[in-house]
Amino acid sequence: MAKAPETDARPGQHSGPRHVAIIMDGNGRWAQAKGRPRLFGHHAGARRVREVVEACPSLGVKYLTIFAFSTENWKRTQVEVAGLMSLFRRYIAKETRALAARDVRVRFIGDRVRLDRKLTDLMDRMELETAVNDGVNLTIALNYGGRDEVARATQRLAMDVAKGTLDPADIDEETLPKYLDTHVLPDPDLVIRTSGEARISNFLLWQSAYAEYEFIDTLWPDFTAEELGRLCASYGAKDRRFGAVKT
Repeated sequence: MAKAPETDARPGQHSGPRHVAIIMDGNGRWAQAKGRPRLFGHHAGARRVREVVEACPSLGVKYLTIFAFSTENWKRTQVEVAGLMSLFRRYIAKETRALAARDVRVRFIGDRVRLDRKLTDLMDRMELETAVNDGVNLTIALNYGGRDEVARATQRLAMDVAKGTLDPADIDEETLPKYLDTHVLPDPDLVIRTSGEARISNFLLWQSAYAEYEFIDTLWPDFTAEELGRLCASYGAKDRRFGAVKT
C-alpha cells in the first residue's frame, strides 16, 4: 500500500494548501478568441504569473509550481516554439531582480539538454540570485514531462546500483523521490488546471499521488489571485483521509 504523504494535520484536519501546482492552460485559445496570434496569449499568461506569485504569502502557500513548457510542446509549430523560448528568456531576464526583491526563491525542473545555452545560463543565474530567499518557493517546469523525469531518475538510480552505492534490496517507494527533479520539494497538495480541460498532461505524476485536483474553466490569462484564494479555501474544507477512515 502507498504511504500517505507527510502532513502537519491528522486525516480530516488541515488548513489551506502549502504547495500548489498549476497547469497554466488556455493562453492560445484566449488570444484566438480576441483575434490575436497565440503568442499574444502566452505573453499575457506570463504577466499573470506575477500576480499569482504575489498572492501566495497571504494564502499560506509556501510552494508554487507552474507548468511552463512540456516535453510534448516541441510538437507545436516552429514559430510558436521559437516565440516561447524567446518569451522565457525575456521573462527570466526581466523578473529575476523583482522576484529576488520579493523574497521568492526560483528553481527549474525538467531536462535542460535540449534548451539553448543562453536560456540555461539565464535559468542558472535566476536560481543563483534567488537562492538565499525563503518566502515563496517558485518552481518552473520547463521542458518537463513526468514520465521523462521518472525515466531520468531511474537512470540515476541504476547508476548508483551499478556503482555499488545502492543495494537493490533497499529500494522502496521512499527511494525514487530522492532522484526526482523535485527531491527538495514537498509533494503538491493542490493541482489546478485552467481552461476546462480535465487531464493532467504528464505533470508531476509521482508527486501528485495524494493531491487534490481542481479543473476550472477559466483560461490562464484570466486567472486571478481571488480565484486562487477560492480554490485554496475549497481545499481547506475538504476531508483528506489519505486512505484512513474517520474514528
